[in-house]
Amino acid sequence: MSNRYLLDANPFIEAKNRYYGFDICPGFWTSIVELHEAKRVFSIDRIQTELRGQDDDLMDWANAAPDTLFKKTEDPEVIDTFQRMLNWVYTQDQFTDAAKAEFASVADGWVIAYAAVNGLLVVTHEEFAPDAKRKVPMPNVCLEFNVEYVNLFDMLRELKVSFVRSTKHRRST
Repeated sequence: MSNRYLLDANPFIEAKNRYYGFDICPGFWTSIVELHEAKRVFSIDRIQTELRGQDDDLMDWANAAPDTLFKKTEDPEVIDTFQRMLNWVYTQDQFTDAAKAEFASVADGWVIAYAAVNGLLVVTHEEFAPDAKRKVPMPNVCLEFNVEYVNLFDMLRELKVSFVRSTKHRRST
C-alpha cells in the first residue's frame, strides 16, 4: 500500500506564511483536500483546533475543509500510546521541565501517537535534535517509537504533486 501521511500544524502554518500563501499558490490548498479525498493525507482534531485559532485565511480554510481530514484522537489505543510517549519524555533528563510541560500541552505527541497507531507517516518541519533541551522535537519522539516522519516537501514529492503556473493569459477588464 502507498504511504499515508499525517500533518502537524507547522506545515500548514509555514505554507500559509511563506511559500504556499493562499494568494500565490491556491493549488496547494486544493491539493491537500484532493489528497485527503484520495485517502493519502490527514491531520488530527487537535491540529484543526490550532488552525481554527489563527483568525486568518488558514482559519477559513480549516473551517471549510472536510471534517474527515481531521481524525479524532479519542481512540483508547491513541490515548494509551500518547501516555507512553509522555512518560518517555518525562524520563528524559536532557529536556527542561518547561519543554516537557509544553510537549504535554500541545498537539505534537497526539500527532505522533495517532500516526503510530494507524501506520501513518508524520509530516513536520521539525528536525531531529539529539541535544535539544528547551523543546522536545517531534522527530526525537518519532525515532524512539519507530514512527516514520518526513517534511512537507518530501511528502509532496513522494505523492508526485506539482504546481504549474497556468499558461492561460488573463484578460484585464
